[in-house]
Amino acid sequence: MFTFTGFARRAGLVVLALAVITTTCKAADSMDWPTWRGPSQNGVSNEVGLIERFDPKGGEGSNVLWKNETAAGISTPVVMNGRLYSIARHQAATPNDSEKVVCLDAASGDLLWENVYNVFLSDLPAERVGWSHVCGDPASGRIYALGACCLLQCIDGETGKTVWARSMSEEFGMLSTYGGRTNTPVVFEDLVIISGVTTGWDETAKPAHRFFAFEKSSGECVWVTSTRPFPEDTTYSTPVVSLFDGQQVLVAGSGDGDVYAIQPRTGKVLWHHPISRRGINTSVAVDSQGNLFCTHGEENPTGTAMGAVVKINAAAAQAAPVEVFRVEEIAVGKSSPLLVGDRLYVVEDSSRLHVLDANTGEAIGKPTKLGTAMRGSLLYADGKIFACTATGIFHILRPTDDGVESVFKVRLPSGTEVGGSPIVSHGRIYLPTSDGLYCLGDTSIQPKLEPVSQLATESNLQDTVPAQLQLVPAEALLQTGDELQFSVAAFNALGQRLPSLPQELEFEVTGDGGSVDQQGNYTASGSQQSSVVTVRSGNLSANARLRVVSPLPWKFDFAAGEVPVTWIGARYRHEAREVDGEPMIVKITTIPKGTRSQTWMGPVNLNHYSITADVKAASGSAKLPDIGVIAQRYTLDMMGESQQLQIRTWPAQLRMAKTVPFAWEAGKWYTLKLQASVEDGVAVLRGKAWPKDSEEPADWTVTASDTSPNLQGSPGLFGNATNAEIFIDNVQVTANE
Repeated sequence: MFTFTGFARRAGLVVLALAVITTTCKAADSMDWPTWRGPSQNGVSNEVGLIERFDPKGGEGSNVLWKNETAAGISTPVVMNGRLYSIARHQAATPNDSEKVVCLDAASGDLLWENVYNVFLSDLPAERVGWSHVCGDPASGRIYALGACCLLQCIDGETGKTVWARSMSEEFGMLSTYGGRTNTPVVFEDLVIISGVTTGWDETAKPAHRFFAFEKSSGECVWVTSTRPFPEDTTYSTPVVSLFDGQQVLVAGSGDGDVYAIQPRTGKVLWHHPISRRGINTSVAVDSQGNLFCTHGEENPTGTAMGAVVKINAAAAQAAPVEVFRVEEIAVGKSSPLLVGDRLYVVEDSSRLHVLDANTGEAIGKPTKLGTAMRGSLLYADGKIFACTATGIFHILRPTDDGVESVFKVRLPSGTEVGGSPIVSHGRIYLPTSDGLYCLGDTSIQPKLEPVSQLATESNLQDTVPAQLQLVPAEALLQTGDELQFSVAAFNALGQRLPSLPQELEFEVTGDGGSVDQQGNYTASGSQQSSVVTVRSGNLSANARLRVVSPLPWKFDFAAGEVPVTWIGARYRHEAREVDGEPMIVKITTIPKGTRSQTWMGPVNLNHYSITADVKAASGSAKLPDIGVIAQRYTLDMMGESQQLQIRTWPAQLRMAKTVPFAWEAGKWYTLKLQASVEDGVAVLRGKAWPKDSEEPADWTVTASDTSPNLQGSPGLFGNATNAEIFIDNVQVTANE
């Protein structure tokens, strides 16, 4: 067994030379299930000869081939190259409580490897660890996973070693909230695409649901696309890539309640259509005529009805889509729709199964009550529908002229919960539960595939007129003096990559963060600066955003009268002020859903450093805020209402935390200092707090250790300004002596 507890990251900020990497494609096994909704992204399998019953108690003749408790959880597994991959909680309720990607032998259930990583700086509760699903890439054999703390990893499917990782929270401000809604990656050609609500830097500091495409071999950022700002929700709608009128289009629900259609190679938004007033958590179903079937469980854009099933026609993907029908008061907020022929199967959150005519939206028969709640999605295979309710009632249903009929029904052991979805691969059904992952099948039956219809293919490259330019990397963080070689690509109006670039390319840079020559070579300069690099050809242009930081030490006295542009998640939630002639920044109380948040200042690969800040709570408030500093993915929090000083890394679970009493009051300045280091394989965190106008105490106020250490992380700030504004001054980050 291989256990990986660190993160495969660049050892430091180095010269970046980006080239387009083309992966040698392998032939995909047609019986594999490499993504959450299967090889066709629709929850449909062409396998036949599957079992029609099983006994969850196991034993001879039960059709339970194996059950693995290590892979228990709420994540839907994938199967690729004879291996099963999933996300699960690791060593629950221990000091090593964390998350992991697991790999099992798909036939035997034997554990092959675990990739274990900490949950850090996240409000996600422990019971929602493993909320997202991994994505397999048949071309490379690699696995992509977004962890509970927004750690995006590319993992070698054979060894379990991390090839590269991006900390989406520290680098892009992705939110990992108490709701636990963490998205699932999607692989398209040489890209891996992930989305989430983020609060970035400068113009992206305002929260929005954003889509990010990374080069799947190197992890470099290729494009970033934003939806409307200030969404109501984070979401877990996994995108679907399909062909509309010969064009590749990525379609996904967003936190702003719209369904978006995006060119997957370029990130260009083609259109978006309102489905709900709040975030959409289900994936869409797509038919061969360019129709989308969307569901939600919130209020509709107009009226007060809750939930709807919506069909929109988007065959001409560059034009506004047409809403064909909307069937309201069917609240399908968690289970994604299943389209089979001209029947649409949807399950309400209350677990009522509806069968609708996909052409008209009219009900076929009466709804079927499956249980009390439903989170997973339906699976269609061998002419049957497989479903499992949240409380562990497993159903096998057969479509009929007037709806469905029950083939088999069984209740899983008492207390078993099911948040994931059943899948099928090589004649076996895999069912994730809180009690373990079941492999169901009959080894005496030879798995078979029914013939499949020829899939539509993308239009051949005929239009060679450049319509879009792309500058890669689209975002990067550099150190003073670093050099970066940009690459440029050109695409036609359909988002197809052109074999050659326009002959005349001009580069320019705005901002104080560096310079660029006419070959696209960028040199970083300054400290805590930013630049926008632009490449132009005629009336076409593309931009890249860069942040530049100097080596430690850092000192921020806010004399420039602004919130530092290079800080992630800061500008929208903080404002620069001058108080009694002294410049500072203030975390304000008037940001909806943003008064409790974190800010990050630089590279994620820093370690063995200290952060110090002068802080004050606004006077006159009935309740005190919480104020903290962050080092190496640990927080030192001066907790207002409890009058305590706490060191922690995972606030919702507190797998490691040390708390001591500390009395403080509003209207008075205090200095916070947190030192992070790793000593003999253990993270040692030392914190102190004292009135600013007094001498720094010789002793640390609180000391904590973590035997499952975070080895690196960006410096940052934490604050909950719900009760009162937070004043911040004289922030310093220094390497430990």
